[in-house]
Amino acid sequence: MNNFTLHELACLDAVVSEGSFQAAAAKLHRTHPTVHAAIKNLEHQLGVVLLNRDGYRVTLTQQGRAFYGRAKNVLNETRLLQSFAGHLARGDESDLSIVIGDLCPTAQLLKLLKRFFDQCPQTRLHLHFESLSGPWERLHNEQADLIVHHIDKSDTRLEYSDLFKVELVPVVAPGFLSFPINAKITPADMTHHVQCIIRDSVRESPARDYFVVEGAHSWTVADQLTKKELIVLGMGWGHMPTYLIADELADGRLLSIAGKHYKRSTIDIVAARLRGRSHGPVATRLWQFIAEQAEWVSTPDKVNSRNNKAIGRRQPSSAPKLKKARRK
Repeated sequence: MNNFTLHELACLDAVVSEGSFQAAAAKLHRTHPTVHAAIKNLEHQLGVVLLNRDGYRVTLTQQGRAFYGRAKNVLNETRLLQSFAGHLARGDESDLSIVIGDLCPTAQLLKLLKRFFDQCPQTRLHLHFESLSGPWERLHNEQADLIVHHIDKSDTRLEYSDLFKVELVPVVAPGFLSFPINAKITPADMTHHVQCIIRDSVRESPARDYFVVEGAHSWTVADQLTKKELIVLGMGWGHMPTYLIADELADGRLLSIAGKHYKRSTIDIVAARLRGRSHGPVATRLWQFIAEQAEWVSTPDKVNSRNNKAIGRRQPSSAPKLKKARRK
């Protein structure tokens, strides 16, 4: 049996979808004899009659249906391969890597990325989730095209676009503290209470920690959601982004201990990349898209305005914005 061609498979597909050789020829911009000869040659090579030509419409035989099911898969893969080849010919990247930091409001970011990558189906997106210093390390090691995290905005090695403002508040579960909540709680008061601390995912540089009370017992976790669950269960206390705990603050499952010594703080979550590094066409379009959409992206805490009003009534904000918020 000789090898059949993609042209013959395309002719079969057109005849089946259009119901006649004449209509298939018009669809393919070929002559009727050309399409007819392609089908005859395909059947001859296979040793199988694929089409029933006795009725008003040309239909598949039983064997033809079995073969056509596989043939459609080949044609679909061929179309995808042709599209991908064009993607590469334009110089578009086949892969992009984005690192998301632990304080980033992931749901909002993913909606933003979906809007972009729906237009770039041939580029495979690799998302990595890192905490504390992890995103910075990946970026400086050129293991990420960009990161979505907080940065030192004075670092001239970086260029960035502001995306989100995230507020952090120290919280406990009701009954967790051995004394009444008040506005003058000090680090010394918290020494005998377990802290929940985000574990730094950095691999090569020294690990960092934030808001840690010296000498206090602590538990470490890898992500903010796990940290939240521990705090809600009364297993520790810690600073949390308010967009993750709005409901719990509103219904009293969590209580703020913000005051004179433990203040609320606001940090900027940005999209950042290395300045001067060569970026491909897709990465460049993504960067421009993020910059254009920055105003469209809302503050995470405003997603649930009802809960935020409740939060505001229960625990008024007291701290100015911190440029380098230290957190745990």
